[in-house]
Amino acid sequence: MGAQLRVYRQRIRSVQAMKKITRAFELIAASRMVKAQQRTAASAPYTDAITRAVSAVATYSTENHPLTMEKREVRRAAVLLVTSDRGLAGAYSSSILKAGEQLSELLRAEGKEVALYVTGRKGIAYHRFRHHELAGQWSGFSDSPSFENAREVSNTLINAFLASMDDKEDAGEVDEIHLVFTRFVTMVTQVSEVVRLLPLEIVEDDATPGPDDVLPLYEFEPSPAAVLDALLPRYVESRIYNALLQAAASELAARQRAMKSATDNAEEMIRRYSRLANTARQAEITQEISEIVGGSNALSEASDA
Repeated sequence: MGAQLRVYRQRIRSVQAMKKITRAFELIAASRMVKAQQRTAASAPYTDAITRAVSAVATYSTENHPLTMEKREVRRAAVLLVTSDRGLAGAYSSSILKAGEQLSELLRAEGKEVALYVTGRKGIAYHRFRHHELAGQWSGFSDSPSFENAREVSNTLINAFLASMDDKEDAGEVDEIHLVFTRFVTMVTQVSEVVRLLPLEIVEDDATPGPDDVLPLYEFEPSPAAVLDALLPRYVESRIYNALLQAAASELAARQRAMKSATDNAEEMIRRYSRLANTARQAEITQEISEIVGGSNALSEASDA
């Protein structure tokens, strides 16, 4: 009984130490969550505005820009996966990796070669373990990305996309760029999302305007080509930056929920082991009392004899 009681007490101490760790991670994630949400909300207006501007130039001009032209033959597609640097975030990274695997299988089924670009140590380790070749990798900023990080990633992808426009064959060229990240909706809802960044998709509006409708008129200075040259790289940078911020907020929210659940589970384990320890101690006390009573009865019988 004494040995069993020591085991329960040791387990209680171990779970209490684990609870302190998970509680600390929960509080850290909660403290960073507010700033991550503010940064995500602050980047959204600029991203929406530049998306509307690029769409307007691409729709209302006849310019065939390399970043907006659909290629006749798509041989190689780039897939950028936005994962986390750290664990203890539940299924955050695994859901992105699963969505990336599904997208890669779909692209390969269409006869396209897939070039993987990954941000975050979790995604890099996942593909390294499976001996997958990575065309590009970045890490160290998943929970607090900067615009310079987004610019570095976007420059690599744009250069790979523009390389396919040259006549020379380049092993690093890509004909499409897809982005897989986690969109932050609320503290309890984060959604894995797949978008195609390049070439830019232009949605034509076939609706017939009414007599009172006023169609927009655009005048491009100095020219539509120059405007697209200036806007499209910034468009890609802003989209990737916003995706990194959305992913950072989603990662912190997922980590906070996972650590909250782990802390609650630790408290439940402590209560269960405390009950078992109390039961074992009660059994030990009962056994000691029984042994004392039995010894006393044996002495009384011996003296009477």
